[in-house]
Amino acid sequence: MIKERYLLAKERIQETMIETTIKEPFNLYFKEMAAFLQQMIVLFEEEKDVDKELSLVWLQDRNQRLFIDILQPSYDKSYANPEVALFKLGDEYGQIFSFLYVELRSLIEAAFEQDLFEMVIRMELFLEIYSAFSYSFEEIEKQPKVEEIKQIIYWFVSDYSEPAMEKRIREQLDPECNFATKIIMTSDLEDVRYLYRFGEYITDNQLKIAKHLNALSEETIQLMAKTYTEGFRMGFILGNKDLSKKKVVNIRYSIGFERVVKQAILNFEEMGLKPTIYRASNSVFYKRGVSKIGYYGAIPNKQYDYDHKEDSALFLDKNYVNRKLEVLKAAYEEQRELANVHAGPACMEIFGEYPFAPVYKKQALSLSNKQQKLSVEFASESGQIVNEYIKGEERSFTIIAFPVPEIGEQFEEIFNEIIKINTLDYKLYEGIQNTIIDTLNQAEQVQILGTNGNKTDLMVSLHPLTNIDNETKFENCVADVNIPVGEVFTSPVLKGTTGTLFVKKVFLGELEYKKLELKFEDGMISDYSCSNFDNEVENRKYIKDNLLFHHDTLPMGEFAIGTNTTAYVMAGKYQIFDKLPILIAEKMGPHFAVGDTCYSHSEDVKVCNPDGKEIVAKDNELSILRKVDIKKAYFNCHTDITIPYDELGQLVAIKKDGSKIPIIEMGRFVLPGCEKLNEPFENLLR
Repeated sequence: MIKERYLLAKERIQETMIETTIKEPFNLYFKEMAAFLQQMIVLFEEEKDVDKELSLVWLQDRNQRLFIDILQPSYDKSYANPEVALFKLGDEYGQIFSFLYVELRSLIEAAFEQDLFEMVIRMELFLEIYSAFSYSFEEIEKQPKVEEIKQIIYWFVSDYSEPAMEKRIREQLDPECNFATKIIMTSDLEDVRYLYRFGEYITDNQLKIAKHLNALSEETIQLMAKTYTEGFRMGFILGNKDLSKKKVVNIRYSIGFERVVKQAILNFEEMGLKPTIYRASNSVFYKRGVSKIGYYGAIPNKQYDYDHKEDSALFLDKNYVNRKLEVLKAAYEEQRELANVHAGPACMEIFGEYPFAPVYKKQALSLSNKQQKLSVEFASESGQIVNEYIKGEERSFTIIAFPVPEIGEQFEEIFNEIIKINTLDYKLYEGIQNTIIDTLNQAEQVQILGTNGNKTDLMVSLHPLTNIDNETKFENCVADVNIPVGEVFTSPVLKGTTGTLFVKKVFLGELEYKKLELKFEDGMISDYSCSNFDNEVENRKYIKDNLLFHHDTLPMGEFAIGTNTTAYVMAGKYQIFDKLPILIAEKMGPHFAVGDTCYSHSEDVKVCNPDGKEIVAKDNELSILRKVDIKKAYFNCHTDITIPYDELGQLVAIKKDGSKIPIIEMGRFVLPGCEKLNEPFENLLR
C-alpha cells in the first residue's frame, strides 16, 4: 500500500512541474519544491544500491548539492529563510511555506535510510497543499484561505505523530534499528567515502577528523575509547546502580569519530551492552530547538536552525500536546521491555567550531505566551513518562568532548592536549578535592565575588549536616560521567541563595551570551539580562527562550567549584576559551546550573564519595516536592554557567559563627592542601 502511494505521489509531483494553474508568486515556490522532491526521489532510488562504487569526488559533489540551498550565501535567497519567504509570498503565507520547505528537507535523511513511509507522507503533504492552491485558483481565481492551509499542516502533524513517536522511541531503545551502527561496523574506515553514507552534511571538519583518527596508533584509539566507556561504567559503580541488569546503551556522537566509536561499541559489548545510534533529526516531529540529540554531521547553517527552532508555533495547542503525550506513553508501553534494560546515553561531543551569535528575525515563527506554557507542560509531562519507563535511579550517562579541525592550525596539538586532559590522574584530584569538601562541610554559606569587570556578588546556602563524620554536602567528581576530572558539586539550599551571577561572555547550548546577568532571590531567578541585541525586549526573549526554556523562572540546581586548572591554562595557551564546551569549561572555575539538580529522578539512590561519606545534599525545596506533586519538582533542563578564574575575585566558605575560610582569591587556590592546582599557572609564567 505504501509503495502504491509512493508511485502515485511520484507521478503527481512530476505532473505539477508542467501545470500552470497556480499564479505567482506561489507558482515559482511550488515549482522549486517539486524540483526538490524529484531530487529526493532520485536520491531514494540511488541509495537502494548501497554497494554501488562511487568516487569520492562524485559523493562530495552530491553532498554539496543536497545542502547548497541553506548554505550562505544561498540562504539569503532561499524560501527556507523566513525573511525571504515573507518578502516573496507575503505575511500570511510566508511562515507557512518556509516551515514546509524545512520539513520537506527532512526527506534527505528518509532517502538515505530508505524509509518509504517517511518519504510518502511528506510528498503527500506537499501535494495536498498544492492541490488546495490549484483548486482555489481554478475555481475562484485566488489563493485559498490561510486557515485552510494551516489546517492541512495541523492534521499532518497530529495524524502522523503516533507513527513518528513509535519510530523515534524504537530508534532510541532497539539495537535492531541499526542504520548507523551497520555503517560504523561494516565500513572500511580508512576509505573516507563511508562518511557520505549517513546522509549528513560533510565538510573538511569531518574528513580531517576521520583522517586524523586513521593516522593515530591503535593504542591511542583504545585509550580514547576506554576513557569514554569506562566513564560510563564507573557512573554505575559510583552511583550505586546495577549495570548487569542493562542491555542497551545509546551512543551520541558527531560524524568523523567512527574509529573511536567502533572500538567503544566493542568495549560496551564486553559489558553486555548493545548500541542504539539514532540521528539528530531535522523533522518538526523530533527536533528540540537548536539542540542536536543523536548523531549528526556538520551543521550547514546555524542561523537556519535558529530561525526554525520554534516552527511548532504553527500548530501547537492543548489538543496537540495531549495527543503527543498520549502517543509517547503508548510508544514506551509498546517497548517496555527494552526501556527497562536501557542503560542511558554515552555522549561524545565536539568543540572548536566558529562561535555563533544568532540574528533575531521577527519574521520567524515564535511561540506565543500560551504556547510557551504548553511547551513547558509537555516537557514536564514527557519527562515523567520517560522516567516511568527508563528509571532515573537505574540509569546513568557519560560525556566526553574532542576538538574539530576548525579550531585552528594547531588542531593536532590541541587534540593531543585534550587526550591528556581527559586522562589526568584522578587520584591526585580526588585527594585535593576531598580537602576542599572537608572545608565546605564546615560552612553554612559560600560567597562568590567577581573581579576584572565581572559583577558577580552571590551568596549560596548549603545543606546542613547531622553527622559530619558520615555525611557530606559535596560530591567528589573524578572523571566518571563528566569527563575530564575536576569539580566538587552540590545541590544548594534555595532559601538564602541570593545575589547576582554575571559572566562577560559565555556559550551555552551553541549560543553566545554577552554580559549575561542573572539575579537570584531565595535560589530562584528573579531577573535577567544580556547585551546580545540593542533592544532589551529581544535580549529578555533570547534568555527566556534559550536559557529558561520558556519557564518564567528557574532555580539554582547546582553549585560547583571546578579544579581543572590544567585545562584552563591549556585554553589560555591556545586562546580557545570561547570554543570550549561547557563540559570542560565548567571545570575551569565555579559554576552554577539553572534548572534541575544533578540528581534529578535519582535523589533516593545512596551515593558516597571515595572516603565513604554519603552525599546528603541531593534535594532542594522544589525537587523534594516530587513526593507530593511531581509536576512542581522538575523543570527538565540543566544549564551550567561558569565564572572563569580570571574573573573570580573571591570564593569564601562562611561558617555558622560568621568566620570565613578563603578557598580562591584572585583566581588562585589559597586553601592549604590545594597548592598543586596552582602549578599549571606557574608553569605558564616560566
